[in-house]
Amino acid sequence: MALDLVDYEGLARLGVAQFWDGRSSALENDEERLQGGERSAVLSGRNMDGFLSMIEGLVRKNGLPNAEVCVKGRPSLTLPGYYRPTKLWDVLVFDGKKLVAAVELKSHVGPSFGNNFNNRAEEAVGTAHDLVTAIRDGILGDQLPPFTGWLILVEDCEKSQKVVRDSSPHFAVFPEFKGASYLARYEVLCRKLIQEGLYTQATVIASSRSARAGGDYRELSQTTGLRAFAARLAGHVSGWAEAHPR
Repeated sequence: MALDLVDYEGLARLGVAQFWDGRSSALENDEERLQGGERSAVLSGRNMDGFLSMIEGLVRKNGLPNAEVCVKGRPSLTLPGYYRPTKLWDVLVFDGKKLVAAVELKSHVGPSFGNNFNNRAEEAVGTAHDLVTAIRDGILGDQLPPFTGWLILVEDCEKSQKVVRDSSPHFAVFPEFKGASYLARYEVLCRKLIQEGLYTQATVIASSRSARAGGDYRELSQTTGLRAFAARLAGHVSGWAEAHPR
């Protein structure tokens, strides 16, 4: 059966437009809550409804119409960890008592990109490694491994596009980081998160503040693009459904 990608592009544009609309409203009220992509702000109100609808649609249209898709409520979004007792995720998908998917939704808006990029990278690696290790030690019991996803929306602006130079006096940085912008660094981060098996799919999309009107965004590569996210989630759900026939 062919995968159903549920007009993921249209839903993503809706999510992008709602994100910028929500952030603009916050700025009008002098509430700089989205700086660096705080979870409470990103998921508050309707700021990410398009992305949440995309994920839910991919699950329901690819073999799990009755899955429980959790998007709010601390108890429903909590998973155990290995290095810490629990971790709050942004989206969890269950088939009965089995965990099908766990997804983190993040954002990064200027003007500061330096420290916030490092924080985002450390958080992404730590969250994934914590869950992967907990799964290795049997925290989920006897089940197939879940899909794990990390999706970040980064402001497409002069500061995020500008080449960044780093100083490493003792050892050379990896070549892929030399002369790379913050947007390019996010693409490298996502590629390596996939390569190292920390997430099933890690995706970065870039969007400017003018996208408040139409929800325009761009992908930085096919490997870390939104289509890859949609296809891999749909494929995982389809495979899960085939392995667990009703």
